[in-house]
Amino acid sequence: MVNRDATVLDDPVGESLRGHHAHLARRLGRAATYQPGVATFSAVTADPDPREWADLARLLGQGELADMFSCAAAPPSDWEPVFVLEGRQMIWPGNGRPDHPHAETVTGVVDLGADSVPEMLDLVARTQPGPFWPRTHELGTYLGVRENGTLVAMAGERLRPPGWTEISAVCTIPEARGRGHAARLVSALVARILARDERPFLHVAGANTGAIALYERLGFETRKPVTFRGFRTP
Repeated sequence: MVNRDATVLDDPVGESLRGHHAHLARRLGRAATYQPGVATFSAVTADPDPREWADLARLLGQGELADMFSCAAAPPSDWEPVFVLEGRQMIWPGNGRPDHPHAETVTGVVDLGADSVPEMLDLVARTQPGPFWPRTHELGTYLGVRENGTLVAMAGERLRPPGWTEISAVCTIPEARGRGHAARLVSALVARILARDERPFLHVAGANTGAIALYERLGFETRKPVTFRGFRTP
């Protein structure tokens, strides 16, 4: 495993928009955000000036959500605060391997594509794992588990800073929990990410102790606490 520079994880949205996800980006000056329907995550530089915030507001439009993810910079006072959420950033250890590296071939894990979007949106609406939009699946690979033809669990790839891939949208409907679906899906994604010589990472709400315990059992380690913030443009 090639050693990966973890400092890019301090600005995962900006690093993704400048790199692997550049084809999904909208840019104005030094401000950037994703195309509509992909994600509301937005990025500015480490020390943005008023012009940069104005450029981001123009990109997004009036009264739109600017999900600043873990950006510590504060926007101008006329940007309306929408949410603040404390969480953790967790990473896969550099020499770790998944317990079930071929899980996707033996557990009924299937790839989800554009034709699965209605099912994915319905699952997200029922489980609330975090932001997920009609084009979010374009960010990377999404995997699912079906029971009797119904999608009951999902996980996928989101941010892609250099050398890393974020695992996100991990969710299972209440009736199918306790069957190991989340663990198998995350393990399958870990295996795929490691196979292309990248390292997995993820973000989790600090209050979600069950998810944190699961990720720790699978091998993830906390890198640092993070605060997620969202604002509405003036």
